[in-house]
Amino acid sequence: MGLWDLFSRTPASGFGSSSTAEQVTEGIDATGLTAIVTGATSGIGKETARVLALRGANVIIPSRNLESGLKMKEALLKEQPNAKLEVMELDLASINSLTSFARSFNSSHQRLNILINNAAIMGCPFQLSKDGIELQFATNHLGHFLLTNLLLDKLKATSKSTGIEGRIVNVSSIAHRYAKASTLIGLDTINDSSKYKPIVAYGRSKLANILHANELSKQLQEEGANVTANSLHPGFIPTNITRYTQLRANLLMLLLKPFAKSIAQGASTTCYVSLHPNLNGVTGKYFANCNEKQPSSQARDKDVGGKLWDFSQDLIKKLNNPK
Repeated sequence: MGLWDLFSRTPASGFGSSSTAEQVTEGIDATGLTAIVTGATSGIGKETARVLALRGANVIIPSRNLESGLKMKEALLKEQPNAKLEVMELDLASINSLTSFARSFNSSHQRLNILINNAAIMGCPFQLSKDGIELQFATNHLGHFLLTNLLLDKLKATSKSTGIEGRIVNVSSIAHRYAKASTLIGLDTINDSSKYKPIVAYGRSKLANILHANELSKQLQEEGANVTANSLHPGFIPTNITRYTQLRANLLMLLLKPFAKSIAQGASTTCYVSLHPNLNGVTGKYFANCNEKQPSSQARDKDVGGKLWDFSQDLIKKLNNPK
């Protein structure tokens, strides 16, 4: 039992903060499923990819640095010689790279069952992406927004031809509570270096992850597509995502240690939401510790979600067609 579980009743799912990714997927056969896991070269993304492969899934590992991706694949194959892993080049902060990745994947793969939007950067100094967008927003939200749109037809077609529910999973964070919805819409605000606060900007991108999943879920339901979209908070895991922040300070790390999860525990909610049959038909929800939770009121604002969707689409169009 984890520390968080001491303050709650028995979790509805039967799993809690101390559950590992292997435990929540025990007995699940993912043979024949194809999954894409962004940010899978390290941390909880790597553990997510490992466990999905362990359960039989064909796992695609997008990697900005192909060498890093291939090293990770080699390491996993030593542990699981029969694992089905494939590395493809992708820079989430580049529209050209995203378009190229999607074109290559769609032409070379017949199926896509699971898309896990996991990759993120956290609290970096102010900088712009190749396309001129604040880097955390560009990577954590806009890149995943475009990637999802580019792969959505493949997800729908796969679910229709196989009868197997497609799943889209956005890995968000409790840090979404630090952000204000009013800062989500408008490039002038997002790119304002004079008002840039690294952790607030991270929270903004994580709020966008939840709103994106909620709006996408609504659209998929209206269309009648057999594809779900959910978001989650993985918990506090001291991985290299914190390399830009002061979270490495010894005192703070000591204070947070009782609340920290291992990487195996940190990947559990992602694996649960991606694979567990308990969540068949469950969509537009937010999870933490493998159970449904309530995010902030801003994250549940349908009007803001719709506006963010339109803003994101318009921004991508402008970046694709600069005057």
